[in-house]
Amino acid sequence: MRIDGDGARADRTIMHVDMDAFYASVELRRRPELREVPMWVGGAGRGVVLSANYPARAHGVRGGMSSTAARRLCPQAVSLPPDFDAYTEVSDGVFAIFEAFTARVETASIDEAYLDATGALNPGLSASALGELLRATVQDEQAITCSVGIGPNKLVAKMASNAAKPDGLLEVPPEAVVAFLHPQPVEHLVGVGESTAARLRQLGIHTIGELAKAERTGLRQVFGPRAGMLLSELAWGRDSSRVVARPGERGVGCQETFGRDTDDSNTVQTELLRVSVKVASRMRAAEVLGTTVTLSLRYADFSTVSRSLTLAAPTDRTDEIHGAALRLLARLVPQRTRIRRVGVRVTGLKDRARVYLQPTLDAPEHGWREAEVAADKAIRKFGPNAVRRAALTGRQRP
Repeated sequence: MRIDGDGARADRTIMHVDMDAFYASVELRRRPELREVPMWVGGAGRGVVLSANYPARAHGVRGGMSSTAARRLCPQAVSLPPDFDAYTEVSDGVFAIFEAFTARVETASIDEAYLDATGALNPGLSASALGELLRATVQDEQAITCSVGIGPNKLVAKMASNAAKPDGLLEVPPEAVVAFLHPQPVEHLVGVGESTAARLRQLGIHTIGELAKAERTGLRQVFGPRAGMLLSELAWGRDSSRVVARPGERGVGCQETFGRDTDDSNTVQTELLRVSVKVASRMRAAEVLGTTVTLSLRYADFSTVSRSLTLAAPTDRTDEIHGAALRLLARLVPQRTRIRRVGVRVTGLKDRARVYLQPTLDAPEHGWREAEVAADKAIRKFGPNAVRRAALTGRQRP
């Protein structure tokens, strides 16, 4: 372990991922014609703005503002009522992506999380490259953008993602923490609210650098022993808090919502293949194998059912995961039942290096898995659309 001169631990790679204008972005998936139009999500009349898109923010509209005040700032804006079922659905899909990259994911809110990617970096894959791959995956699967901050701790990662917004990525290595933090206004420091910032300005402290150089004795006298010490530590970019993963069995999953509810079996099976491809690719990237495949379906009436199947041997192959999903589908779906969303998740994960796979007599020396690994490499280099299965080419997602 190396401790930098500014106190940042150099052996950790922490990401803070924050969806951009999350509620508004989810609504824009359904209303793309509003993308360049000021709009917000929230109650009309005497309600509150929950989320505003960036054209509305350009007029000064912010989340938490009353709709009346927002309307005065931007009278031409479109106001949409919130759809929390849709936001939860997209959030679940985004967090499934996070958990495919690393098992250490800490939920900060419905639309942001901390990821400890320290053990997720493969040789030749930098932290920035991993972050860009994650951003591209979220964009490809959920059709929304996110901003990623990377640093040696949660504090720096959070401030880096704030600086990267919207739709950007910023990595702050340990040796650059002080240069990144100290020129910024003191109110930008995570943990410093409006009242604290106002008191600091009264003391002549306007930047994070000035806070870092302030006498600790004076800070303790004004803010108390604990808060005064914490302010000084934060100003130097020091944060020892760890990423605490949410409870639950580790798994790799993916889900997709149809543009409109469908009862067409070919459409459902094709989408299950698309989802299975993504799940298997994530498992290979994480170098894990799984034994239990779970299929979940959400019907048009928003009821949700799921069934699981345990395989004879652990796998990370698309055809085996997809095959299990199809067998489960046959058990679940009554004829002519309209489906809103499909999801596939693989659990019972084991590190691939620790699993002995018994070869079969008819198995070729090189086969589908090698082809899929080659496709994974092409996708990491050229993007999510670089390679597609023949069954998925030429088809638009429903």
